[in-house]
Amino acid sequence: MSTKEAKRRRERLELLQGTLDLLILRTLLLGPRHGHAIAKAIESRSEDVLQVEQGSLYPALHRLLKRGWIAAEEGTSENNRRAKFYRLTAKGRSQVLTETSKWEKFAGAIARILQPGEESSG
Repeated sequence: MSTKEAKRRRERLELLQGTLDLLILRTLLLGPRHGHAIAKAIESRSEDVLQVEQGSLYPALHRLLKRGWIAAEEGTSENNRRAKFYRLTAKGRSQVLTETSKWEKFAGAIARILQPGEESSG
């Protein structure tokens, strides 16, 4: 492993549970994917800042299946292996908008707290 790669691994961020759900839903807007492809798409689109571990990914996928936001079908991956392919349901497509709105409110609140300025006294 190169020094640059080692530094990148240290800089990767752990994901909050709700954040991972949103990232999976957003990734599946592009079409059905198997678990490994979902993780790689998130890592790639975040320029390798976000790393999705299997121990987080598969519980999140099961949670989304249980909520009816995604569905799964057996298929064959690009390297000819059996895989479960996940896709958004109609309920999931609608939920993407709700979850995106929640995230934007959350991120805005954090940004306001991080901005330098006058502290308000409570």
